[in-house]
Amino acid sequence: MSEQTQEKDNQLIFGRNAVLEAIKAGTAVDKLYVAPVEQKGSIGKIISLAKAAGIPVKDVTSQKLDAMTGNQAHQGVAATLAAAAYATMEEVWQTVRQKDEKLFLIIADEIEDPHNLGALIRTAECCGAHGIVVPKRRSAGLSPTVYKSSAGAVSHLPVVRVANIGSFIDELKQEGVWFYCADMDGQTWCQTDFGGHVALVVGSEGNGVGRLVKEKCDFTVSLPLLGKIGSLNASVAGGVLMYEIARQRLAIKAR
Repeated sequence: MSEQTQEKDNQLIFGRNAVLEAIKAGTAVDKLYVAPVEQKGSIGKIISLAKAAGIPVKDVTSQKLDAMTGNQAHQGVAATLAAAAYATMEEVWQTVRQKDEKLFLIIADEIEDPHNLGALIRTAECCGAHGIVVPKRRSAGLSPTVYKSSAGAVSHLPVVRVANIGSFIDELKQEGVWFYCADMDGQTWCQTDFGGHVALVVGSEGNGVGRLVKEKCDFTVSLPLLGKIGSLNASVAGGVLMYEIARQRLAIKAR
């Protein structure tokens, strides 16, 4: 999905006061767009607050902002709002501890199609996952389309947004989390032990899981492809693997 399409999918606000007040109020801002104007005064404050809040900041041309806002007075800044607020990993861990369970986490590595991300979130919630992680860049955000495609699961499953997936994996490994990469040429999904704290990494259909992220994973798990198509939809592949994790956790045995 193109970034332009994502922008249209999100609710857009623009103008220095409107954007500044939204960030100060803690509104769920998905991304900040800034034209190359003098980045001092209110613009500088907006950028500083956005970075402090973990909001991605993207430099764009004034022409780009004109197109985004329909040539309205944007004053060099605009922002897209998320359909729901992002969570923190600490909030996910709190849920894990309260339920006295092992972590069950999904990592969506650069899934840019909002329908796929929404479907993945919906299945993750149904499978009992504790949360889903998305990168700040090159990923669909919590847009209205993602919310709708998740059938409202975004309201129940925490979505954590991180700056770098690789660094995030390194941090969670210190907590004893095992990482499973969904990719080709791995061990068979139904012969894989998903015990312990589990993080399942699912990539996009086009590129799969990124090389650097894959190298950091402990295991690679695969699904058999018996037809002529060389890949599965990300949400479908993720769904099969998530239900295998759920099956093992529920100790359901095949007859």
